[in-house]
Amino acid sequence: MKAIATISMYDMGAVTRNGYGKSRSIEKRKELIVKAAEQRYQEFITGKQIMQNYMPMELLEDADPVTVMYWGFYRTKRGIHIPKDRTLELTQNRTLVGEMKFNNFYSFNDIETISPRPILFITGDKAHSKEFSEDAYRRAGQPKELYYVKDANHVDLYDNVTGKAPFCKLETFFKEHLK
Repeated sequence: MKAIATISMYDMGAVTRNGYGKSRSIEKRKELIVKAAEQRYQEFITGKQIMQNYMPMELLEDADPVTVMYWGFYRTKRGIHIPKDRTLELTQNRTLVGEMKFNNFYSFNDIETISPRPILFITGDKAHSKEFSEDAYRRAGQPKELYYVKDANHVDLYDNVTGKAPFCKLETFFKEHLK
């Protein structure tokens, strides 16, 4: 690779361990691990996975802002995908057992070894996930750039429906670094 760009970066290991904004305590993490172990045993006994309801079919009135944002993408024609082996209800939902595996995933380990290849981190200035781009940026070697898209949340940058995906920035970056 000669140059790397990320958009709406997510560190699944960090969010699973620590929650958004490092809001999950070690005690809460341990509780989730115990709950996942109990569910794993139930799945073994019954032969059926126990799915979490991360992305409900109907958006609840008291849904948190992150769920509302994701629902507005993944439960609409804009972002829904239904694999052949899944029902609509299971799409975008996963098991707690599977999610706990992310506790041992450290996606930014050794990120500094990418240097001297240039890295561009793009995130929305209103994105709940910008903490992951900021963390990766701090850890990365030079050359690197952290670029904020004004008034953009996480899913605003998935495609260009909102007109916020910074394709010009990507084009400029790659033209400069892929000479």
